[in-house]
Amino acid sequence: MSYSIALAGNPNCGKTTLFNELTGSKQHVGNWPGVTVDKKEGIYKKNKDVKILDLPGTYSLSPYSAEEIIARDYIVKEKPDAVINIIDGTSIERNLYLTLQIIETKIPTVIAINMMDEVEAKGDYINVKKLSEQLGVPVIPITARSGKGLTELMNAAIEVAKSKKKPNSLPIFDANIEFAVSHIAELLEDIQEEDRTWKAIKLVEGDEIVLKTLSESQVAATNEIIGKAEADADGDTEAKIADLRYQYISKVVKTSINKKKVGHVITASDRLDRILTNRVLALPIFAVIMYLLFACTFSENFLFIQGLPSPGIWLAGLVETGWGSLTGFIEGFLESAGASDWAFSLVIDGIMEGVGAVVGFMPLVLVLFLLLSFLEDSGYMARVAFVMDRLFRHLGLSGRSFIPLLMGFGCSVPALMASRTLESDKDRKITMMITPFMSCGAKLPIYAMFAVTLFEGSNKTIIVFSIYMLGMIVAIISALLLNKYAFKGDTSNFIMELPQYRVPTAKSVFIHGWEKIKGFAIKAGTIIFAATVLIWLLSNFNFHGMTDMENSFLASIGNGIKFIFAPLGFADWRASVGVVTGWIAKENIVATFSQLYAGIDDEAVIESIMAGEQALPAIHDVFDKVSAFSYMAFNLLCMPCFAAVGAIRREMGSLKWTLRTVGFQMAVAYVVALLINVIGHLIF
Repeated sequence: MSYSIALAGNPNCGKTTLFNELTGSKQHVGNWPGVTVDKKEGIYKKNKDVKILDLPGTYSLSPYSAEEIIARDYIVKEKPDAVINIIDGTSIERNLYLTLQIIETKIPTVIAINMMDEVEAKGDYINVKKLSEQLGVPVIPITARSGKGLTELMNAAIEVAKSKKKPNSLPIFDANIEFAVSHIAELLEDIQEEDRTWKAIKLVEGDEIVLKTLSESQVAATNEIIGKAEADADGDTEAKIADLRYQYISKVVKTSINKKKVGHVITASDRLDRILTNRVLALPIFAVIMYLLFACTFSENFLFIQGLPSPGIWLAGLVETGWGSLTGFIEGFLESAGASDWAFSLVIDGIMEGVGAVVGFMPLVLVLFLLLSFLEDSGYMARVAFVMDRLFRHLGLSGRSFIPLLMGFGCSVPALMASRTLESDKDRKITMMITPFMSCGAKLPIYAMFAVTLFEGSNKTIIVFSIYMLGMIVAIISALLLNKYAFKGDTSNFIMELPQYRVPTAKSVFIHGWEKIKGFAIKAGTIIFAATVLIWLLSNFNFHGMTDMENSFLASIGNGIKFIFAPLGFADWRASVGVVTGWIAKENIVATFSQLYAGIDDEAVIESIMAGEQALPAIHDVFDKVSAFSYMAFNLLCMPCFAAVGAIRREMGSLKWTLRTVGFQMAVAYVVALLINVIGHLIF
């Protein structure tokens, strides 16, 4: 018999870490709220009949944002066989509020007290047996990061799922609330008996979602009962219920938990926050940290040591050497097999050059995202979102919008999905319109190609860093204009938990790196492979058969659209074609250039960097430094890849708003690139 077990808890309590440990999956784990924006499914490693679901974090079952609705709907509508409620043992009072609401649903429940290593380090003691008795459900202490206690947890969860043991009702409410709940439950005759009490409680709380499911007569009768209850609750039953729950939590904590330290103690996290969230220092520190990340990725002289390349450049050299050896082997095989000229050109000039152009820059992507993952897992990025709230307030957004924007540095698709965490429709729309301005990992090879080809020394780091900063600046200005002229509405409140700083585990950081490289490898083997074959065919054939590139189908297409981009500084038809192929996948721009610009040799480029020299491929004939920066800026800001556009369509829920979003992005990209080209050539 199969069982479904849901993982539920507050944001940043360790659900996704636990999910990965139980299933062997490699979902994104971050030491900041809002990592999971949809439910994830996996199979328990030790029992193939047990399905585990990782739900988005929620503070209560009275949802205010889209991802909280996902968590609530699954629990109360899909009804898993059991719920594992993960509690952060260092903040147990706050976490227990959701626990009480889950128990009210009468779904078999097990509580997992996570981060027990931190609880013990603080000298606190949790009486697990006493806590279990008071809540009426099994309580298991665990440390998800190390795997401690997970077997006991799953044994308990499977047991309650098999027995279908429902939690007992807890003596939380006073007589007034109990009277209202019981009488409303009697009105809900058309609802399953096990759901009546929970829905009655939600109605007394004023839950609009549940209220909409009632008939007119039920609404009238319910309002009458609630009116009487409110008269005895000083006019606010929702606040009264919340107060009664917290009173009960206080009793439970008082009898079950012994804290070694009384009062507020200045922790190491507090001392760090005095510096990293300082009003004056916070943003400059963030800028310096980001610059150091790019220096570790692109610098020819790592740690200012002459001749010592950064880890990114060093790894890129190794990959290029390996790819060059593979290309040489395939060349020899084709020659010995007597392959025709067109077949040889397709494989070597098309596939190996095109795919190799992307593969050659994968180590740079790996290093950058390992470093970004370290910052996320440490808890620093949560502070950045908090600091950004002060700035975002002036843009009509809350600091929570910074979370999807920050995720956009990885991939625009999950970043756009993360907009569900925003409560305001205005915030969601503006955030989705500007999120693609963040430079996703797929755009990094484009910058790397131009940086290593056209710029010298430390300028490489400065150029790539400035492109990333340009995306953030344009996003901020765009949000300001959209808020002022296109959208009306109040700014939503920003409440965010700042997690303790933690040293990330090597496993977690390298999982992130593996995910990024795996994504690139899949694209290289599918989308980019197909695109390189298509580009080779279009650049070597016309209606009369095989021909030179300047008379090919692709040249005709490029020449037909190049006038659009001429004011931006790149009137060459090959550069215009690159923009279009980039809409399939941004990495395709590099693959396109490697085929269309004769002389671009990634191995030679990397070798020249290692030697501290400037590579001189044919790209110099088309781009100068200003037009190259304009080209990078346009591809940074223009319409994202088709997958991201699809995500915009799903999250916007409207084709009209999708077209508006894409049109806005194209207009912004064109204007910014035009300004860079015109002003840049006036100055330089």
